[in-house]
Amino acid sequence: MRSSAGNILAVSSDHPVCAIPQPCEGATSNSKFDSAFHKNRGVSSGLSVAFENLADHLLMVELDNDVAAVWQTMLSDDNDWLAERVVSFDLNHAAVQEELAKTPGDTRQLAFQTILRNRTLHGGILAPGSGLLKYGENGKGIKSRWYPETLRKRIQNIKFVREKITFIQDDGIETIKKYASRSTSTFFIDPPYTAAGKRAGSRLYTHSELDHDKLFKECRKIQGDFLMTYDNANEVVAMAKKQDFEVDLVSMKNTHHSTMQELVIGRNLSWITP
Repeated sequence: MRSSAGNILAVSSDHPVCAIPQPCEGATSNSKFDSAFHKNRGVSSGLSVAFENLADHLLMVELDNDVAAVWQTMLSDDNDWLAERVVSFDLNHAAVQEELAKTPGDTRQLAFQTILRNRTLHGGILAPGSGLLKYGENGKGIKSRWYPETLRKRIQNIKFVREKITFIQDDGIETIKKYASRSTSTFFIDPPYTAAGKRAGSRLYTHSELDHDKLFKECRKIQGDFLMTYDNANEVVAMAKKQDFEVDLVSMKNTHHSTMQELVIGRNLSWITP
């Protein structure tokens, strides 16, 4: 899935930034990695944990029905069907419009439509109101981000680690509350950026309303470790400081390739700075 926010960590050799807190690297028996509010960075960090065997089990949590369909399908016996559907689809404007006009008859069809929307709509935005790409990257239009063979490989690679992955369609805060008492659980939390009156999150995501203060309070109760990402706003820093969390800035690149800074929040961020 392409991030609708379009942000990626700008990692350099002289200032490396891990996508997950370091305690996961020494995974012990029954260690668990939870990715709440499962946006693109949650996907990247979560799958890194699974493929690099950094925890015994990975729990992925997402409330959005369309995104949930993708993960439910990739983790099921319909994985190969989805991969082949991607490579067999003849991508053009008419075909995309015809496919997206259909009412999905089952979860796997909704999964394919979600991938198709994510790869052909402006910024990969799945929320209502986003339109098809016209020019795209290097003038390639809707084919700018449609790499069928690469997508097939990525989908089918999930089969190699799916036994250690559990996906649930649920509320991120409720999941944090459920597992907060487990000292062997580590959380990566990437909530919608709607704190401090920001509107980007509401434009990008179907489920964007969030009690940010409540999220910070629940993170305070986590007995294991966590890493949380947020937009760089004074109000967010204040909420973090109120809970005695540490805050640092990391460089990001957005969908327009502009460099910006975002916040990483945790109990101990000494591992970020070499």
